[in-house]
Amino acid sequence: MSRIGKQPIEVPSSVSVAISPGRVQVNGPLGELSQTVPVRMKVEQGDGAITVERPTERGDDRALHGLTRSLIANMVEGVTKGFEKHLEIQGVGYRAQLKGTDLELAVGYSHPILVKPRMGISFDVPTPTQIVVKGIDKQMVGQTAAEIRKVRPPEPYKGKGIRYVDEQVRRKVGKRA
Repeated sequence: MSRIGKQPIEVPSSVSVAISPGRVQVNGPLGELSQTVPVRMKVEQGDGAITVERPTERGDDRALHGLTRSLIANMVEGVTKGFEKHLEIQGVGYRAQLKGTDLELAVGYSHPILVKPRMGISFDVPTPTQIVVKGIDKQMVGQTAAEIRKVRPPEPYKGKGIRYVDEQVRRKVGKRA
């Protein structure tokens, strides 16, 4: 049995879940999310928890079991707490600032880079070298953070660029005299 798939998903009282064949919709204090789930997976709600069961022990059903449970659990967590990704900028003169809801990056190019937020995503810049991407959809928060990092990924010689806060950049030695 899947260790992840067999765990029940606790649903807080402030969250309402609507389950229909092939679709799960979650409403909470921060917003509303919906996700298509495999029709073969049996998603049931009862006494404050959601359980996911698989029809057979075939390999593809076993793989979808844990995935389906994780997707639903991420939706419940997203509408209650939300998700954030923290990025940091390293480099002389590299900085970020908000222009309305857009994020403006000055990262060594001849022009500033403007990043527009997707629907449901917001940016926060506590200091000019830190960026926080917030939202209720975990996949969208991660994708937006990855696109911001892609503007100037950290380079291995001096470590300059945009990186995740917990990211370790492998450094190389430069040429020797």
